[in-house]
Amino acid sequence: MTTSQTVKWRWENAVAGSIAGLSTVTFSHPLDVVRTRFQVYDGRNPNLPCYRNTPHALFTIARSEGLRGLYAGFNPAVLGSTLSWGLYFYFYNNAKQRYMGNQDKTSARIHLVSAAEAGALVCLSTNPVWVVKTRLQLQTPHHQGRPYSGFNDALRTILRDEGWRALYKGLLPGLLLVTHGAIQFTAYEELRKIIIDFRQKQSSCFDKSSELLTTVDYATLGASSKLAAILATYPFQVIRSRLQQRPNTYGVARYAGSGHALQKTARLEGIKGFYGGFTANLLKTLPAASITFIAYENVLNLLKRTKTRD
Repeated sequence: MTTSQTVKWRWENAVAGSIAGLSTVTFSHPLDVVRTRFQVYDGRNPNLPCYRNTPHALFTIARSEGLRGLYAGFNPAVLGSTLSWGLYFYFYNNAKQRYMGNQDKTSARIHLVSAAEAGALVCLSTNPVWVVKTRLQLQTPHHQGRPYSGFNDALRTILRDEGWRALYKGLLPGLLLVTHGAIQFTAYEELRKIIIDFRQKQSSCFDKSSELLTTVDYATLGASSKLAAILATYPFQVIRSRLQQRPNTYGVARYAGSGHALQKTARLEGIKGFYGGFTANLLKTLPAASITFIAYENVLNLLKRTKTRD
C-alpha cells in the first residue's frame, strides 16, 4: 500500500468513525442525561433533584421537563461524539500505521499505545464541548440564575464569566480516561484477532472473504470491549462530571480540583459515590458500543469496496 493510499484509508477511518459516533449519540442521549445527573448528585446540591433509579429518572425528567429535558445538551453531544469518534479513529489508525512501520502484524502493545495517543489528542481537542454538554444536561427547572439557552450561549457565557480555563475543567480525569479508550480498543482488536484466527483454523478451505466478521460479531466485540473499559475507568468519569458543573451564584466551584473532588467524594459518599449513574451508563454504553462498531466496520468496508471499484 502506497503512502497516498494509506492517507486515504485514514480519512475513510475518520468518516466511518464520525458516522458511528452520530449513530451512537442519537440512540442513547436520554440515558446520557440521566447518567450525568446521577454522577454529580451528592445530596447537597439544591439544583439537582433526587432520583430513585434509572427508570424513575427517565420518567421524572420526561414528566417535568419533557422531551427537551431528555435531550438536554444534545447539540454539543452530537458535535462532541461525532468529532471525537472521527478524530479517534483517524488518530488511532494513523498511530497504528506509524508504530507498525514495515511490520505486517500488529501486537497488543501497538494497539495500546496507539489508542492512548489517540485518546489524549481527542481529549485535548474536545474538552470544551464536553464542558458545555455537561452544563446543559444539569440544567433543571430548579436551576438558580439565568440558564443557558443553548450551546452558543453557554460557550459565550462561560468564556465571559469564567474565562477560557473553565472550558478545560475536568481535563486531568479526562486524560486519565485515555486508559478507557486504550483498554477498549486493545480488547476489541485482540478479541477480533482471536475470533479470526479461530475461524481460520476451523476452516478447511480458508479464503480471504472468510476473514470478514458478521454484524453479530461486531456487536459482541463492541459490547465486550466496552464493558472491560467501563469497569476499570468509571470513577474518572464521575470526577470529570463533578468538576465540569456550573459554579454557584457567587461564582464558586463546588470542587477546587481533581484531588479535592476525589477526597470529598470518598469522605462523604464512599465507594458508592464513584459509581453514581453506573446502571444508566451500562444501559447507554453497551448497546451504543455495539452500534458504534457495527456502523464503523460496515461503513469502512463500504468505503473500501467503493474505493476498490474506482
